[in-house]
Amino acid sequence: MNLEDRILGIDLGTTYSVPAIIQDGVPTLVPVKGQHLLASVVGISPSGEVLVGAPARNQWVVAPERTIRSIKRKMGKGETVTMAGKTYTPQEISAFILKEIKEGVEAELGHPVRRAVITVPAYFNEVQRQATLEAGEIAGLTVERIINEPTASALAYGYGLKSNQDLRMLVYDLGGGTFDVSIIELSNGVVDVLATAGDNYLGGDDFDERLAEQVANDFAKEHGADLRANHQAWARLLRAAEEAKIELSSAPYAMISLEYIAKDKKDRPLHIHREVARDEFVELIDDLLTRTITSVDKALADTNLKPTDIDRVLLVGGSTRIPAVWDMVSARMEQEPHIEIDPDAAVALGASVQAGIIAGEKIDTILVDVTPLSLGIEVADFGFTGRLQSDRFAPLIRRNTTVPVRKSQVFSTLYPGQEAIQIKVYQGESPIASQNILLGDFMVEDLKPNRPDGRSDVTVNFQLDVNAILDVAVTERKSGKRVSERLKADRQRLSPDEIAQSQARLAAAYEGGGTADLEIMDPGVTVLLDRAQMALDRPDLDGLLAAEIAGTIADIRRAAAEEDNEQVEEHCDHLIDLLLEVEE
Repeated sequence: MNLEDRILGIDLGTTYSVPAIIQDGVPTLVPVKGQHLLASVVGISPSGEVLVGAPARNQWVVAPERTIRSIKRKMGKGETVTMAGKTYTPQEISAFILKEIKEGVEAELGHPVRRAVITVPAYFNEVQRQATLEAGEIAGLTVERIINEPTASALAYGYGLKSNQDLRMLVYDLGGGTFDVSIIELSNGVVDVLATAGDNYLGGDDFDERLAEQVANDFAKEHGADLRANHQAWARLLRAAEEAKIELSSAPYAMISLEYIAKDKKDRPLHIHREVARDEFVELIDDLLTRTITSVDKALADTNLKPTDIDRVLLVGGSTRIPAVWDMVSARMEQEPHIEIDPDAAVALGASVQAGIIAGEKIDTILVDVTPLSLGIEVADFGFTGRLQSDRFAPLIRRNTTVPVRKSQVFSTLYPGQEAIQIKVYQGESPIASQNILLGDFMVEDLKPNRPDGRSDVTVNFQLDVNAILDVAVTERKSGKRVSERLKADRQRLSPDEIAQSQARLAAAYEGGGTADLEIMDPGVTVLLDRAQMALDRPDLDGLLAAEIAGTIADIRRAAAEEDNEQVEEHCDHLIDLLLEVEE
């Protein structure tokens, strides 16, 4: 196989993104600028340079207006975000991350990479999946397939198993921003997804916030200062909470230490030195962990399986390192989970397996996935009472149906002589249509009656592809006229021209580096700030130290703007001490 024909697998995560590829028949992570985990954070530096990964993550503490994080939670919502005074779509921010991955992998492998398989949470709806495809296009990638994260994990674990092995797996995937659980059957080389459930707004970020909130509340009681009111202080506390969470996975206690986090009413500095016990942390997030078990129960119920029917439980995602997660899943599933593969790597490795299958690598596996949510249309009828009942949801494709799939159903107009109908397509489980997710709507006009009562029949056809992207067609029974179009969703699919415009915006952002006006200050201070910025760009820099450096930089800039030379000098002395610690 030509090296350039290989396809990259990408775990596009809320907090970290990971690329992998099949090398010499083995799924292998590919580092980006020396790092296997690329922070999913994008920023524009004061000089106009595009920052992706650790440098952007460090900048977020001091310059939130120039930095975007956790963009995955906005995918498909039709919202925009502002970064360094310019507006971007979630697809464009994700494209910065994907472009960084593409170029980093190309540098590592020594040849171009044009094609990719990208993973999404199993509970992503059609609009969110489409947005992910568009992000790949904007980044210059041909996205060959979108696959669910738990399914990718099962592929990683199933890779290399003997073809005659039959296993029923439950994949528990708790990442930085999302949670998924899937029940998957591996039989004779076929990976068959039986059911999926989850929550797109539950993950490690929420755990960090719970801990930070508790520390902030305690600080407010003691000092009367609300750290949430100051972005820099809150960002430093969130970073410290994340570091404590990670430490508590391997130790019973962790210390949160933040110098100069605030000032009291007399302008004296305030600090945090707070020990956190693992038991306290678990109590703070207990209800969130319980929600994950609710999803486990839902997946089991959908498949009519008991925990004893599951052969193997897989833990995936960095947040599964929390000991309480292991204990809770073990107790519910009545068996010890498997973590033979690094929880941070499993999704990307599985994506590379699917990429290898598409590229024609010698992999004896076939993937059979399901749709996570039911798909249908809004209907109305007169019911048993003779009164019109509207806003009812009629599903054509039920959740956990194997994809690709095609389903058709006949519907009739309400009144004799009715010449037009509006097709409103929804995704969800509520019997009330408007309580589900509106994917799009369109009109079917010039209907001709084909029934004795003067009403018209139409056939609605849903076609769901392997990426769980939906196409809808409506055929009039009388004339055979067919209305077929991609959905005019609230969040419109991007046209080729719009994709090209987004690509141009990305290119312009990269060309803008170094053009911004820099603050006018003492040359010696400028040199010191440049040295500090180089330290922040180091991917191995300790998170708490990075936050303190970023905070001190902000203090220097603020004091310089106020022409308070005494404060500038004081903060510079502190920054020098911090840099000496970095450079030891």
